[in-house]
Amino acid sequence: MKQHLPRFILGALVMAFLIGHAAKLYQAGFITHIDAFIYDTKIRLTMPRTEDDRIVILDIDEKSLAEVGRWPWNRERMSTLVTKLFDTHGIILLGFDVVFAEPDDSSGLKTLESLSRKELRDSGGYQSALRELRPQLDYDARFAEAIKDKAVILGYYLSNSEGGASSGAIPEPVLPPGTFGSRNIPFISWGSYGGNLPIFQQAAAGGGHFNPIVDQDGISRRVPVIAEYKGAYYEALSLAMTRALLGFPEVTPGYAEEDFSSKSYSGLEWLDLNTPRGTLRIPVDENAATLIPYRGPQGSFRYISASDVLADRVKVGELMGKIVLVGTTAPGLMDLRATPVGSTYAGVEIHANLIAGFLDGTIKHKPSYVLGADVLLNVVIGAIMAFLLPLLSPIRASLVTAVVLAGAVSINLFFWESAHLVLPLATSLLMIAVLYAMNMSWGYFVESRTKRQFTELFGQYVPPELVDEMAKNPENYSMHGRKADLTVLFSDVRGFTTISEGLQPDQLATLMNLYLGAMTKVIRGHRGTLDKYIGDAIMAFWGAPVEDVQHARNAVVTALDMQGALTELNKELLEKGWPELKIGVGINTGTMTVGDMGSPVRKAYTVMGDAVNLGSRLEGITKQYGVGIIAGEGTRELVKKEFVFRELDLVKVKGKDKPVGIFEPIGAEGSVPQETLDEIKLWNQALRAYRAQDWDQAELALINLNRMAPHKLYDVYLERIAHYRQEPPGDDWDGSWKFDTK
Repeated sequence: MKQHLPRFILGALVMAFLIGHAAKLYQAGFITHIDAFIYDTKIRLTMPRTEDDRIVILDIDEKSLAEVGRWPWNRERMSTLVTKLFDTHGIILLGFDVVFAEPDDSSGLKTLESLSRKELRDSGGYQSALRELRPQLDYDARFAEAIKDKAVILGYYLSNSEGGASSGAIPEPVLPPGTFGSRNIPFISWGSYGGNLPIFQQAAAGGGHFNPIVDQDGISRRVPVIAEYKGAYYEALSLAMTRALLGFPEVTPGYAEEDFSSKSYSGLEWLDLNTPRGTLRIPVDENAATLIPYRGPQGSFRYISASDVLADRVKVGELMGKIVLVGTTAPGLMDLRATPVGSTYAGVEIHANLIAGFLDGTIKHKPSYVLGADVLLNVVIGAIMAFLLPLLSPIRASLVTAVVLAGAVSINLFFWESAHLVLPLATSLLMIAVLYAMNMSWGYFVESRTKRQFTELFGQYVPPELVDEMAKNPENYSMHGRKADLTVLFSDVRGFTTISEGLQPDQLATLMNLYLGAMTKVIRGHRGTLDKYIGDAIMAFWGAPVEDVQHARNAVVTALDMQGALTELNKELLEKGWPELKIGVGINTGTMTVGDMGSPVRKAYTVMGDAVNLGSRLEGITKQYGVGIIAGEGTRELVKKEFVFRELDLVKVKGKDKPVGIFEPIGAEGSVPQETLDEIKLWNQALRAYRAQDWDQAELALINLNRMAPHKLYDVYLERIAHYRQEPPGDDWDGSWKFDTK
């Protein structure tokens, strides 16, 4: 026994460390990450992969945008859509995974009313005609009338953005302040909201928020079915729709028996919906959130293009008695999320999964007693592995390990399937793996293969010279998720759909290979990590896995060189008789999550976070300003001494209330012609006048700029000035422009 003492001690230390994590005395991030991965794997392995025909998703897809026009559509069209769904197709419930936050002035009613108060105020005929036309032209009122007295649930979002102000209206809370008394329940709490126009919310049957909980790895696994705002409690869109389907029963909180819960535990474990036909119980976790019961990959519910309903291409009867959710899968509208079953998953299908799970009672649950069960199981496993294996031969130790492993996995899956209980598994698997490896080997034996494995791991993402650099000290690099200040770049070919339609398949393939090859060469030449190709789009980032203190500079140089490389490539394309390519590039610097993310089938070393989303949106708005590159203020701040920038605007992108500065990099300091610098100087004067609401001075400067060097940017600001003269922004205007679409 004495010769086994060192292994007993090491085994006990490993056991104590892992049980401490299981007992939540502390949290080891890598174990939590593994547990999340195992949870995702169990979801993928056990999901039914069947289509639920009770729920239909009305998709604002690329086809709809192409046929009907860009989003948002006018309310007259939305009124028609609602009327067709209920009156023609006979649906029983309609939910909107979109927000109707802005008034619709597309009918011209506002202009007509302005005329009636001014130029034509004395025209009786005009006033009479306007009174008759007003009901037809008031699109907002028509939409409100269309949803009135119908089973329509509107969606809204909750926000915690710094300095964020609420807008629109939200429904009454599902539970009033004080409902939970002195129980210290850690609800997901929000400070503001973005709701629908009051006229719509008042007309609708109800409303619910569509905020998921995004875990640290960027994956959406839970939704707070009850969220807190100013002491009151608001339901999720899925819960609101389920209640509407059941006749709006009251929500009753359910608590664990006090004999089986600790003083520190709030006790909230489920919500009951009491109906005449029985009680529907919805399990929740300590945050009043519910695990999303994914039925399968995207497409587990029937999708119908919204344009097909509007154009009467859907047969009457196909939607009879259906629950319909209106949402979008169009990438440009940015309602795609990373989930356990797909890295780009339509957010609207999350609500569909929850509604189906509520109705079927298939919601997974992780109650408080799971903690004790996990600790007890790991004590048994640890004792067997730490104190029995050192006494056994390698063959017998391997057999015991296999039995223990099979038992731990079988118990976990049994409770998962039979009782819908989520038991942690990572700690048990690590206990088994570490103690087995320690007892089978008195040291590590894989050092000789480190460099080859390292090269295989990172070679597909970063330039070979960086892999060689990393392989010298592989212990300094990891693909595990982490937070870091990085710079991300997005590029996209403008008008790619039109270009692709004019080429043969083999020609298109050749063109894309030439384009992607040229752009990738530039990215790698400046130490960039190629993230992915998304059709004709490219995503890359700087600063990981190899630390790069000049990540912002290298990204800006890359963007400028990409435009230069494209000029050379276009010469080759013109020689072939093919169309020229134009690209938009968005660059942004900020804190991001970087690491290896995905599934056992396919993974990607990628970045996620608000800074990444902003970079993508900056690329999307390059065409709005007629520029090839837009950099965020975080990027510009790091390299402003090295490059000449033209400030373009202060913008509020979709989902953000805080304005951010956006800039166009012109070139390196000392390389920009004097006439360009003079133009920028005059432009800065125009911009200052514009933000000071000195419209005359700004307009004069813009007209002069357009004479010097015509540019879409100047036309955009001239249009804004004309708009603000009619509708002044007010004294509290911060000079920003809000983009309502993603």
